[in-house]
Amino acid sequence: MSLDKLKLSKPLVAAMTDAGFLTPKEIQAKTMSRILGGQDVIAVGPEGAGKTTTYVLATLMKLKYAFEEAPRALILVPDAEHVDHVLEQFKLLNRNSTFRILGIDSRGAVETQMNEITDGCDIIVAVPDRARALYLKLALNTNKIQLFIVDNAELIVKKGLQLPVVELANSAYKSQHVVFTEVLHEKLNHMISPFMKDSAATIEVDEIGEKQAEVYPQMLYQVPNFRTKLNLLTLLLSDVEVFDKVVVFVNTRLTAQTVYKNFNHSKEGEISIYRSLFFDDKGYDDIEDFKQNPESRVLIVANENLDALNIDGISFILHFELPEQKETLIQRIVRKDDDEAIAITFSTDIELIEVRKIEQAIGQRMELMELPDELKIADVAPKAKKKSKDDAEDEEERGAAFHEKKASNLKNYNYSAGMKAKMTYKNKKGLT
Repeated sequence: MSLDKLKLSKPLVAAMTDAGFLTPKEIQAKTMSRILGGQDVIAVGPEGAGKTTTYVLATLMKLKYAFEEAPRALILVPDAEHVDHVLEQFKLLNRNSTFRILGIDSRGAVETQMNEITDGCDIIVAVPDRARALYLKLALNTNKIQLFIVDNAELIVKKGLQLPVVELANSAYKSQHVVFTEVLHEKLNHMISPFMKDSAATIEVDEIGEKQAEVYPQMLYQVPNFRTKLNLLTLLLSDVEVFDKVVVFVNTRLTAQTVYKNFNHSKEGEISIYRSLFFDDKGYDDIEDFKQNPESRVLIVANENLDALNIDGISFILHFELPEQKETLIQRIVRKDDDEAIAITFSTDIELIEVRKIEQAIGQRMELMELPDELKIADVAPKAKKKSKDDAEDEEERGAAFHEKKASNLKNYNYSAGMKAKMTYKNKKGLT
């Protein structure tokens, strides 16, 4: 497909060509006509899919002319680094400085930024909390915003910046809303549903790179919170027959203690900690001792200050938490010679972005597992407060941004705890 198919202006096509973009990305081909047509859009795609270039081009196309008093496009990004990145993209494609573009983040003084906005700008790229502060000081006029864009929405949710996004979006009530994200989950849907229109289109681009290495079978359990993770871990590992030798990775030694204490220790030494913080906890300083002891079934290991660990021969590699560096997890799941194991990952909504990066790196998706029927879902929501009339109206409007799962993600089974792992494990071993 050529760039002409995007229906861009000749100057923008020339700018794209000069920048080395000769063919449009899939996400650009699927979303550009909808954005230019005025539809609310939720675009989901991995890092490197071309999301930033997509909305930069769309913004430059939709605004058409420059030098209005009030800004006509507001782009919210999670941090100052992303502000700089977006400004660079605009600089690359905004030939002859046709539009006045202003970056707003915590590095500048509020008074200075107020003056810059008052002097006039067409496009603002900002972090949500600073943009909201300027809006409350009456410096940021949102009445003429035509295009309201939220980029890296999953990171904005992770940083807890939902409130300023919603407040600003609702203030720009005449605008078109476009959201770009790497993942779509319940918390993100909860943020965008109050302002996305019923007609919003959800466009997903599933770009998985080439398979980089042979890895163990990958299973993914998506849960709402940490406490439910604990419940799921206890439930799965209660199947002693299936989970005969397990290493459970967590991020800190304190978390290792929490996980350890959550188990019902029916057999002495069955569950232990690798290099425990406390002397009175059952533990090992050498993983080979754990491997050789038939009475020891589960070893909890903290990633904190962890040296290289030989986990060859362990039947189940379970990541209760995702390590800071995806490479840490990947090196554990790469198949070694004829060794057989199953890798299981627990993820909350907030951690899904890391899961996607791991999947991109290994070149395959983890198999999404149904949560067992007998799993207790922990409720960590704050105590309910009396709903106001506005709250009730908001709830009625929610759901507009929700969409059905892709066919590849739909599951029509719900095996009991451990059953799917047991089936996979037996298939790998050639058992009947």
